[in-house]
Amino acid sequence: MKIMSKILSALGLVFLGGILSNAVQSDNFSTSFDKVNKDPVTILAKTKAVLVPTNIAFAGESVPVQDVDVFERLDKELIVNTYRHSNSILYFKRAHKYFPVIEPILKKNGIPDDFKYLAVIESGLENVISPAGAKGFWQIMPATGRQYGLEVNTAIDERYHIEKSTEAACKYLLDAKERFGSWTLAAASYNAGMYGIDKKLEKQSVEDYYNLNLNEETSRYVFRLLAMKQIMENPETYGFDFETSDFYNYIPNKKIEIDTTINDLTAFAIEQGINYKILKRHNPWLLSNTLPNSSKRKYEIEIPNKGYYVLN
Repeated sequence: MKIMSKILSALGLVFLGGILSNAVQSDNFSTSFDKVNKDPVTILAKTKAVLVPTNIAFAGESVPVQDVDVFERLDKELIVNTYRHSNSILYFKRAHKYFPVIEPILKKNGIPDDFKYLAVIESGLENVISPAGAKGFWQIMPATGRQYGLEVNTAIDERYHIEKSTEAACKYLLDAKERFGSWTLAAASYNAGMYGIDKKLEKQSVEDYYNLNLNEETSRYVFRLLAMKQIMENPETYGFDFETSDFYNYIPNKKIEIDTTINDLTAFAIEQGINYKILKRHNPWLLSNTLPNSSKRKYEIEIPNKGYYVLN
């Protein structure tokens, strides 16, 4: 009986294999496959090349897409970010939460709205740390942060403060725009430094970003910005389909002004009806369990409204 069972199983596999072989050679694979598998069959969606716009600008400055090199570099970044699904979906979710905070600060400082995508490519809209020590949404180095008015020490790091770090990034970009006369070059300098871009322009005797020969990271930088702008402004074109409920939201809050030292932030948080974890989530610029303030500087601590966290 065991021998007969094995023979029948083998014949069954041969029969199935023949059906599958014929199905693969036909134009109706899914129908043939359904004949041997009554369960629903998932057919993978076709993977297609992406749309490269023929007319695109960054911060009001036209991109020469008709240049074959520019076209291919933009195409690459559009493909990379279109099919990088997990990260791209998270960018959309976080943008709904943080762009309403970033956009008015850019506008107030005269920075084109397109620069909000710089925070996306720098950090994915998270308070991350680079191997070089850059921190926060805008990936600011310690010296640059201090240069543009941020407090950076062992107790406080305002590179993690979304409003203040956005203000600092604006100051840098305004300086870069004044230096280069171009928002595109200002964006490139955010990656390579103003001095680095200056030297490249001088050495290569060109005047714009798209004609510069740069290292791989900086040569991709503006194209990554362009790709994120194009995809996030046209999600359905690039295969992203969202409901409003899919996105994250910024939690309503109140801000408490503090001009004294707080020796125990855990106790302070409990007094405010939250806990230390929630306090840190809303104020990541506070690095320790204390807020030293001998100079009586004014700080604003964000306290979320009730009803958004489950406390025990």
